[in-house]
Amino acid sequence: MRSQISKTRLWMARIMSGLVILFMLFDGVFKLIQPAPVVEGTLVLGYAQHHIGVIGILALVSTVLYAIPRTAVLGALLLTGFFGGVIATQIRVDAPLFTHTLFAVYLAILMWGGLWLRDDRVRKLLIAAKEEK
Repeated sequence: MRSQISKTRLWMARIMSGLVILFMLFDGVFKLIQPAPVVEGTLVLGYAQHHIGVIGILALVSTVLYAIPRTAVLGALLLTGFFGGVIATQIRVDAPLFTHTLFAVYLAILMWGGLWLRDDRVRKLLIAAKEEK
């Protein structure tokens, strides 16, 4: 059973989640289309060109799962792993900390924050984990 949440909280959750969804859809689609800047940027990060499409599919599948309310938690878990890979890649190439390396952290905060605002199960899970300590 879902409890009622305020319109303000619901819209804040939608905006936060929507930003992540739009960015990840954009990123995934462009990895499938593979324009020259995407290919060049991915090669600089140390990935082969034949990996770009696979990365794009993983990003899109995880994002779609996050966008569907019933599978949003699974999508968030998959995107968290995806973002972890992004962070590891950026660290490996000595990318600037605040603009490149931590960008995936910013997305993860928006993603989990949006989910926390709109999903009672996530709030209860995090509150229960806090109470066990």
